[in-house]
Amino acid sequence: MALLDDLPNVDSRLFKAPNHETLRLPSSDQPAPKILLLYGSLRERSFSRLAVEEAARLLNAMGASTKIFDPRGLPLPDAEDSSHPKVDELRTLAQWADGMVWCSPERHGAMTGIMKAQIDWIPLALGGVRPTQGKTLAVMQVCGGSQSFNTVNQLRILGRWMRMVTIPNQSSVPKAFMEFDDNGRMKPSPFYDRIVDVMEELVKFTLLVRERSDLLTDRYSERKESAEEVSKRVSQRAI
Repeated sequence: MALLDDLPNVDSRLFKAPNHETLRLPSSDQPAPKILLLYGSLRERSFSRLAVEEAARLLNAMGASTKIFDPRGLPLPDAEDSSHPKVDELRTLAQWADGMVWCSPERHGAMTGIMKAQIDWIPLALGGVRPTQGKTLAVMQVCGGSQSFNTVNQLRILGRWMRMVTIPNQSSVPKAFMEFDDNGRMKPSPFYDRIVDVMEELVKFTLLVRERSDLLTDRYSERKESAEEVSKRVSQRAI
Protein backbone atom coordinates (compact mmCIF):
# COMPACT_ATOMS: atom_id res chain seq x y z
CA MET A 1 0.00 0.00 0.00
CA ALA A 2 1.63 3.23 -1.20
CA LEU A 3 0.56 5.35 1.78
CA LEU A 4 2.22 2.91 4.17
CA ASP A 5 5.55 3.59 2.48
CA ASP A 6 5.58 6.92 4.35
CA LEU A 7 4.91 5.20 7.69
CA PRO A 8 8.19 3.44 8.54
CA ASN A 9 7.14 2.88 12.17
CA VAL A 10 4.05 0.89 11.20
CA ASP A 11 4.07 -2.88 10.87
CA SER A 12 2.03 -3.32 7.67
CA ARG A 13 1.08 -6.86 8.69
CA LEU A 14 -0.79 -5.52 11.72
CA PHE A 15 -2.11 -2.28 10.25
CA LYS A 16 -5.87 -2.27 9.66
CA ALA A 17 -7.87 0.45 7.96
CA PRO A 18 -11.39 0.52 9.44
CA ASN A 19 -14.20 0.28 6.90
CA HIS A 20 -17.91 -0.42 6.72
CA GLU A 21 -17.34 -4.15 6.31
CA THR A 22 -15.05 -4.55 9.33
CA LEU A 23 -17.45 -2.46 11.44
CA ARG A 24 -20.40 -4.53 10.17
CA LEU A 25 -22.10 -1.47 8.75
CA PRO A 26 -24.26 -1.44 5.62
CA SER A 27 -22.44 -0.32 2.50
CA SER A 28 -22.50 3.42 1.92
CA ASP A 29 -21.87 5.83 -0.93
CA GLN A 30 -20.61 8.47 1.53
CA PRO A 31 -17.16 9.92 0.72
CA ALA A 32 -14.12 9.16 2.85
CA PRO A 33 -14.33 10.48 6.43
CA LYS A 34 -13.22 14.12 6.50
CA ILE A 35 -10.98 15.03 9.45
CA LEU A 36 -9.83 18.53 10.44
CA LEU A 37 -6.67 18.70 12.55
CA LEU A 38 -5.83 21.65 14.83
CA TYR A 39 -2.57 22.28 16.69
CA GLY A 40 -1.66 24.83 19.33
CA SER A 41 1.76 26.33 18.69
CA LEU A 42 3.32 28.84 16.29
CA ARG A 43 6.92 27.80 16.84
CA GLU A 44 8.95 27.00 13.75
CA ARG A 45 9.59 23.55 15.22
CA SER A 46 6.18 22.96 16.74
CA PHE A 47 5.83 19.51 18.24
CA SER A 48 2.04 19.74 18.33
CA ARG A 49 2.15 20.44 14.59
CA LEU A 50 4.56 17.55 14.00
CA ALA A 51 2.30 15.24 16.01
CA VAL A 52 -0.70 16.39 13.96
CA GLU A 53 1.21 15.78 10.72
CA GLU A 54 1.97 12.22 11.86
CA ALA A 55 -1.70 11.79 12.74
CA ALA A 56 -2.74 13.05 9.29
CA ARG A 57 -0.45 10.54 7.57
CA LEU A 58 -2.01 7.73 9.56
CA LEU A 59 -5.53 8.95 8.84
CA ASN A 60 -4.78 9.16 5.12
CA ALA A 61 -3.45 5.59 5.18
CA MET A 62 -6.73 4.56 6.80
CA GLY A 63 -8.67 6.10 3.94
CA ALA A 64 -9.65 9.41 5.53
CA SER A 65 -9.41 12.84 3.90
CA THR A 66 -7.53 15.35 6.07
CA LYS A 67 -6.93 19.07 6.32
CA ILE A 68 -4.60 20.80 8.79
CA PHE A 69 -5.45 24.36 9.82
CA ASP A 70 -2.52 26.73 10.20
CA PRO A 71 -3.36 29.07 13.13
CA ARG A 72 -0.78 31.66 12.12
CA GLY A 73 -2.57 34.94 11.50
CA LEU A 74 -5.74 33.96 13.34
CA PRO A 75 -6.82 36.96 15.45
CA LEU A 76 -7.79 36.71 19.09
CA PRO A 77 -11.49 36.00 19.58
CA ASP A 78 -13.57 39.18 19.18
CA ALA A 79 -10.50 41.23 18.15
CA GLU A 80 -11.75 41.08 14.56
CA ASP A 81 -15.06 40.47 12.85
CA SER A 82 -15.94 36.91 11.87
CA SER A 83 -15.44 37.92 8.24
CA HIS A 84 -11.65 37.90 8.84
CA PRO A 85 -10.12 35.52 6.24
CA LYS A 86 -8.52 33.18 8.81
CA VAL A 87 -11.72 33.00 10.85
CA ASP A 88 -13.74 32.28 7.73
CA GLU A 89 -11.24 29.58 6.72
CA LEU A 90 -11.45 27.89 10.13
CA ARG A 91 -15.24 27.99 10.24
CA THR A 92 -15.51 26.63 6.72
CA LEU A 93 -13.23 23.74 7.63
CA ALA A 94 -15.23 23.05 10.80
CA GLN A 95 -18.38 22.72 8.69
CA TRP A 96 -16.55 20.55 6.13
CA ALA A 97 -15.25 18.06 8.70
CA ASP A 98 -16.91 14.88 9.92
CA GLY A 99 -14.47 14.77 12.84
CA MET A 100 -11.51 16.59 14.33
CA VAL A 101 -8.15 16.09 16.04
CA TRP A 102 -7.09 18.69 18.61
CA CYS A 103 -3.45 18.64 19.73
CA SER A 104 -1.97 21.25 22.06
CA PRO A 105 1.26 21.69 23.97
CA GLU A 106 0.83 21.94 27.72
CA ARG A 107 1.89 25.38 28.95
CA HIS A 108 1.65 26.36 32.62
CA GLY A 109 -0.42 23.25 33.22
CA ALA A 110 -3.01 24.04 30.55
CA MET A 111 -3.62 24.19 26.81
CA THR A 112 -2.11 27.13 24.98
CA GLY A 113 -4.01 30.31 24.20
CA ILE A 114 -3.48 29.56 20.51
CA MET A 115 -5.35 26.29 20.88
CA LYS A 116 -8.17 27.86 22.88
CA ALA A 117 -8.51 30.75 20.42
CA GLN A 118 -9.15 28.33 17.55
CA ILE A 119 -11.86 26.53 19.49
CA ASP A 120 -13.38 29.85 20.62
CA TRP A 121 -13.69 31.01 17.02
CA ILE A 122 -15.77 27.95 16.13
CA PRO A 123 -19.28 28.96 17.15
CA LEU A 124 -21.87 26.67 18.66
CA ALA A 125 -24.20 27.72 15.85
CA LEU A 126 -24.02 29.31 12.43
CA GLY A 127 -27.51 30.39 11.45
CA GLY A 128 -29.05 27.69 13.60
CA VAL A 129 -26.67 24.99 12.27
CA ARG A 130 -24.12 23.66 14.76
CA PRO A 131 -20.82 23.02 12.95
CA THR A 132 -19.48 20.66 15.65
CA GLN A 133 -22.54 18.92 17.07
CA GLY A 134 -22.49 15.16 16.59
CA LYS A 135 -19.03 15.15 15.03
CA THR A 136 -16.20 13.06 16.41
CA LEU A 137 -13.12 14.34 18.22
CA ALA A 138 -9.73 12.92 19.23
CA VAL A 139 -7.61 14.82 21.75
CA MET A 140 -3.82 14.82 22.07
CA GLN A 141 -1.13 16.81 23.84
CA VAL A 142 2.64 17.16 23.78
CA CYS A 143 4.66 17.87 26.91
CA GLY A 144 8.00 19.58 27.41
CA GLY A 145 8.67 17.46 30.49
CA SER A 146 7.13 14.46 32.14
CA GLN A 147 3.83 13.04 30.94
CA SER A 148 0.74 15.00 31.93
CA PHE A 149 -2.95 14.78 31.09
CA ASN A 150 -4.06 18.28 32.10
CA THR A 151 -4.47 19.47 28.53
CA VAL A 152 -6.30 16.44 27.13
CA ASN A 153 -8.67 16.63 30.10
CA GLN A 154 -9.40 20.28 29.31
CA LEU A 155 -9.86 19.51 25.63
CA ARG A 156 -12.37 16.83 26.57
CA ILE A 157 -14.40 19.39 28.51
CA LEU A 158 -14.40 21.69 25.48
CA GLY A 159 -15.34 18.83 23.17
CA ARG A 160 -18.32 18.04 25.36
CA TRP A 161 -19.27 21.72 25.44
CA MET A 162 -19.13 21.78 21.63
CA ARG A 163 -21.41 18.70 21.66
CA MET A 164 -18.84 16.50 19.97
CA VAL A 165 -18.45 12.74 20.36
CA THR A 166 -15.02 12.62 21.99
CA ILE A 167 -13.50 9.15 21.61
CA PRO A 168 -12.26 7.28 24.72
CA ASN A 169 -8.62 6.95 23.65
CA GLN A 170 -6.15 9.85 23.78
CA SER A 171 -2.45 10.63 23.37
CA SER A 172 0.01 12.45 25.64
CA VAL A 173 3.62 12.60 24.47
CA PRO A 174 6.14 13.45 27.24
CA LYS A 175 9.48 15.12 26.49
CA ALA A 176 8.32 15.67 22.93
CA PHE A 177 11.68 17.15 21.93
CA MET A 178 13.13 13.64 22.28
CA GLU A 179 10.40 11.91 20.27
CA PHE A 180 10.99 13.54 16.86
CA ASP A 181 14.02 13.27 14.60
CA ASP A 182 15.79 16.08 12.74
CA ASN A 183 13.40 15.66 9.79
CA GLY A 184 10.38 16.25 12.01
CA ARG A 185 9.26 12.63 11.94
CA MET A 186 8.22 10.83 15.09
CA LYS A 187 10.54 8.07 16.26
CA PRO A 188 9.24 4.54 16.86
CA SER A 189 8.01 4.19 20.44
CA PRO A 190 4.96 3.24 22.50
CA PHE A 191 3.95 6.93 22.22
CA TYR A 192 3.86 6.63 18.44
CA ASP A 193 1.88 3.39 18.70
CA ARG A 194 -0.66 5.19 20.90
CA ILE A 195 -1.21 7.80 18.18
CA VAL A 196 -1.85 4.95 15.73
CA ASP A 197 -4.41 3.56 18.19
CA VAL A 198 -6.10 6.95 18.60
CA MET A 199 -6.39 7.57 14.86
CA GLU A 200 -7.71 4.07 14.22
CA GLU A 201 -10.33 4.59 16.91
CA LEU A 202 -11.24 8.02 15.52
CA VAL A 203 -11.89 6.60 12.06
CA LYS A 204 -14.00 3.80 13.56
CA PHE A 205 -16.12 6.20 15.60
CA THR A 206 -16.49 8.59 12.67
CA LEU A 207 -17.78 5.82 10.41
CA LEU A 208 -20.13 4.61 13.15
CA VAL A 209 -21.48 8.06 14.03
CA ARG A 210 -21.38 10.08 10.81
CA GLU A 211 -24.51 8.76 9.14
CA ARG A 212 -26.38 8.69 12.44
CA SER A 213 -25.38 12.06 13.90
CA ASP A 214 -28.72 13.71 13.08
CA LEU A 215 -30.55 10.93 14.91
CA LEU A 216 -28.14 10.90 17.87
CA THR A 217 -28.35 14.66 18.40
CA ASP A 218 -32.09 15.05 17.85
CA ARG A 219 -33.52 16.55 21.06
CA TYR A 220 -37.04 17.26 22.26
CA SER A 221 -36.19 20.75 23.53
CA GLU A 222 -34.60 21.77 20.25
CA ARG A 223 -37.48 20.44 18.17
CA LYS A 224 -39.56 23.11 19.94
CA GLU A 225 -37.22 25.88 18.80
CA SER A 226 -36.87 27.56 15.46
CA ALA A 227 -33.43 27.96 13.87
CA GLU A 228 -33.55 31.67 14.75
CA GLU A 229 -34.24 30.91 18.40
CA VAL A 230 -31.39 28.39 18.52
CA SER A 231 -29.02 30.97 17.03
CA LYS A 232 -30.04 33.57 19.61
CA ARG A 233 -29.71 31.17 22.52
CA VAL A 234 -26.17 30.08 21.72
CA SER A 235 -24.91 33.47 20.48
CA GLN A 236 -21.72 34.51 22.22
CA ARG A 237 -22.57 38.17 21.59
CA ALA A 238 -25.20 37.92 24.30
CA ILE A 239 -22.51 37.30 26.95
